[in-house]
Amino acid sequence: MSTPPTHYERLGVRPGADSHTLRQAFRSRSKALHPDTTSLPAAEAARQFRLLREAYDQLQDPTRRAAYDASLQQQCLQQQQAAEKAQATPLASSDGWGRVGERRPLSGGEWWALLLLLLALIFCLLLGIGGAWARGLELQVQPSWLVADQTSAQPLIKVRSDDPTATGPDTTQSPFTPLT
Repeated sequence: MSTPPTHYERLGVRPGADSHTLRQAFRSRSKALHPDTTSLPAAEAARQFRLLREAYDQLQDPTRRAAYDASLQQQCLQQQQAAEKAQATPLASSDGWGRVGERRPLSGGEWWALLLLLLALIFCLLLGIGGAWARGLELQVQPSWLVADQTSAQPLIKVRSDDPTATGPDTTQSPFTPLT
């Protein structure tokens, strides 16, 4: 909820304005609210002009203006105290984002659902292990390609040696016979 404008805001002047400035502001604003020059409906223009006239009358009288300024200061002080109090004690805001990080405890139904999920998981594990055991399968099986590579007689990586691989008296010649 927005606070209504102050008399100073309604007239468009600073709080320390003198009477001449108040009179000029009142005249210019009242011309803007005249039925011949405003785009507002007649009832709204009359209401706005009445509020403008009340603001001008109150600010023109020095005693009424001093009382009004004191009430404005009191309102400002109360708003500051309320803001400080709101910052000191964080409450849940009305839009629902005040308790974002706060978790509520699980309800009985939620605990029951978690228990059923846990029992279903245990049942599935027991069913899989029991079925494998009943068929006589090993519970830890190595892949066939891994077993074949580890048990082969030939090494997977050939080590290079300094011995020549060609046989015969001259190792620079090819062991193959040329075609004629």
